[in-house]
Amino acid sequence: MHRVLFNFILAMEGVFANQIRALLTALGIIFGVAAVIAMLAIGTGAKQSILEQMKLIGTHSLVIKSVVPKDNKDLGKGNNSNNNSNNKNKRPWSPGMTINDVNAIETVLPVVEHISPEIVLPVSIIQSGKMERAKCVGVTNAFFELNNLKVAQGNYFHQKHLSGGKPVCIIGKHIQTRFFPEEDPIGKKIKCRDNWLTIIGVLQKRNASEKSLKQLGIRDYNSDVYVPIETALLRFEDRAKITKDDLNQEEENGPKNKNYHQLDKLVIRVKDSKFLRASADVVGRILKRRHRNIVDYEIEIPELLLQQQQKTQDTFNFVLAVIAGISLLVGGIGIMNIMLASVLERIKEIGLRRSLGANQKDIVLQFLFEAVFISLTGGIIGVFVGLIAAKIISASADIPTVVSLWSVLLSFGVAASIGLIFGIVPAQRAAKLDPIKALRAE
Repeated sequence: MHRVLFNFILAMEGVFANQIRALLTALGIIFGVAAVIAMLAIGTGAKQSILEQMKLIGTHSLVIKSVVPKDNKDLGKGNNSNNNSNNKNKRPWSPGMTINDVNAIETVLPVVEHISPEIVLPVSIIQSGKMERAKCVGVTNAFFELNNLKVAQGNYFHQKHLSGGKPVCIIGKHIQTRFFPEEDPIGKKIKCRDNWLTIIGVLQKRNASEKSLKQLGIRDYNSDVYVPIETALLRFEDRAKITKDDLNQEEENGPKNKNYHQLDKLVIRVKDSKFLRASADVVGRILKRRHRNIVDYEIEIPELLLQQQQKTQDTFNFVLAVIAGISLLVGGIGIMNIMLASVLERIKEIGLRRSLGANQKDIVLQFLFEAVFISLTGGIIGVFVGLIAAKIISASADIPTVVSLWSVLLSFGVAASIGLIFGIVPAQRAAKLDPIKALRAE
């Protein structure tokens, strides 16, 4: 052990005697390790972001959104009905997305696990002299199940709340903070439009980035008021009561794009992801038939979109990994070149050590210690450079980055391995020098 320590001290003396050369040698390792840290931080951040988005939408889900076509041409796509000259310019008729569509899908599609219709209504909320604009959302309890929303206080809707238009609601955390900052809101009343609703529950705060919400096209669940869907239809607004004559009359009088859909959104969870594409096709056929061949809806499969996003991100991460690998390879070659040059410069020193009793193992250890020390020092500096680079990338490019402990440990392991692997050849070459010839070298 004493002999190993002595060789280590000699190696450190050799490094510190040529500090500038050692630093330049370590640059390849510094940038290589920094690239590894930054690459893994971007990959981990992207994965975490996608997992966060997956939690927001749930898994194995289809999302059907109602669409109000911009003109008669769009609305009439696929409509094969014959129009006479009197109704030629009138809007083709579709009942829009309704509760009846929900019942039809549940009846026809056996793989449905949960189905959640939504009605989104802009409202003014009033309570204790405070007013705020928000969204009142008509839902069933399946909505909370599909979106992984838990109740922090109170309860979900009871069965008695889901029929008869009961004036009850569940509020998001921001609504509680805004109107009931220092009191328990359960049992209190809040006014939405002209309706006083009794609060029966408060949702747990859902932490989600604005970017994730925007990418998935979903609302901030913390800022909504939720009522039973029948309450929304009976006490607020039932757009299904708009008739074909109403739409045609509105076209003649001016406005053309009034929302005639009873439902704004429909989320369907199937039992297995393998049924997603087939289910989307079946749902599309059901809706097209029920909507008289008018495609006034959009069907999305968020999970598949996120999987595609993950594949794209994996490709990007692979490119970064190749770049980082090349940087580390260049750094390793730099260490080997400098150490070989160092052997040539220090032939006399090696010969002197051998003549004083050092064996080949001692010479190998000395030069290996030098190479590993340079690479580890470069690794330490590279970690800090990588941390700074990850922060800069996150701030400037709006890319989420997460630096994990294992990425730092991996970087140290790679740096040490490079020093060991690329330091072996110079160390062995130094050890094999003939001490007599080395002493004669000028």
